Amino acid sequence: MSFEWLTMRIQEEKDRRQREAEILERLPLTLEELHGHLADCIRTYTLVFGAEAAESVSMPAKIEVTVRELRDGKWQPSSKVQVSMVPAIPGYQIDQGEVSTIVEVGLLPGGKVFYRDREQDKYLTIEELTRRILDRAFFPKLQA
Repeated sequence: MSFEWLTMRIQEEKDRRQREAEILERLPLTLEELHGHLADCIRTYTLVFGAEAAESVSMPAKIEVTVRELRDGKWQPSSKVQVSMVPAIPGYQIDQGEVSTIVEVGLLPGGKVFYRDREQDKYLTIEELTRRILDRAFFPKLQA
């Protein structure tokens, strides 16, 4: 005897597992795309404040951004941001010193990527995401 509720739940679970597999497969690519957007922001920032003012490094499963200030004639690190891929979420963990943010990554129909701030339960545009990552590091003395 087959129960209708069980058949429906099995199909729901199959669909969920398929979506999760697609997201996990796509997650490294979304991190590369995010690095490209961050690199664009860093280029704009360094055009104004100097080539040594900021840099980003992309590694497997992680992006590190270092921001520097010119002090006593030398470029000194003033802040660091790390964006790490976390497959268990699936998404990213953004670490800015003692502040950490979890951003879920998902796929909409048609393969479009979405970002969601887990703590605030808010969907983010790529502009909002890049701002959350870089704003505090670039402009620590400006109020949000």
